Amino acid sequence: MSDRKWPVEWQEWAKASRATFPNAQSSLMPFLHRVRSQRGWLPPEALDAAADLLGMTRQHVDSVVSFYTLFRCEPTGRRTIHVCLGLSCMMAGADTLMENLEHHLGIAEGQTTRDGAVTLLEAECLAACDLAPAAQVNLVYRGPVAPEAFRELLEVPVPEPDEWAPPTTPEARKATNRG
Repeated sequence: MSDRKWPVEWQEWAKASRATFPNAQSSLMPFLHRVRSQRGWLPPEALDAAADLLGMTRQHVDSVVSFYTLFRCEPTGRRTIHVCLGLSCMMAGADTLMENLEHHLGIAEGQTTRDGAVTLLEAECLAACDLAPAAQVNLVYRGPVAPEAFRELLEVPVPEPDEWAPPTTPEARKATNRG
């Protein structure tokens, strides 16, 4: 670790991550998830901190971050909508759902509204074919979402940043569809 002073909470998160996952490479993802949960995105200094605090190269951190679409290196909207564009969802109207959202929001996929309220992203597959067409609002599964019912994705209550966490079990995933 360098002499650079990182935020105390980042130092604590890195220490906790290393305690749980002694291998530095295994501890990287939990650390990045914590920062993303706090900030909504990964600023450059967080990537530098990850490399420094976990004892790896910035190049390695960048390669992990660029591989996973959940990690964003630019600010995102308070509401981030992922629309699944996998085969089952496309056959159920996901392309029209995406077009309706783009038209209503006045943005294209990959963009954020000017007021910072919504970021619209495509997902190659959300592994939720039973919910086709499926979407996520701040990582909470929604579906099926009929293309003409796109507004319901804009009305889902948005959790506080510390509550952002992907469902980790099938039961948790199903529970999020009720809420």
